[in-house]
Amino acid sequence: MREVLDELLARWEAGQTIGMGTVVATFQSAPRPPGASMLVTEAGEAIGSVSGGCVEGAGYELAQEVMASANALLNEENR
Repeated sequence: MREVLDELLARWEAGQTIGMGTVVATFQSAPRPPGASMLVTEAGEAIGSVSGGCVEGAGYELAQEVMASANALLNEENR
């Protein structure tokens, strides 16, 4: 999360809506460790990374959905 923290704070202070995804756990090999985060802006800009390939794309789409609905999305264990 540290790699996107300055950007997150700047966007928050500017009153912008931001979607954020964070890796909370991994198993076996994973391209990014727990704590890795990605921000998605209302303009569609992606900042940071949570993985790669289809996981990154899925995270991007979920962030856009959350921003549109204004409802937080929790993983299955927290629902």
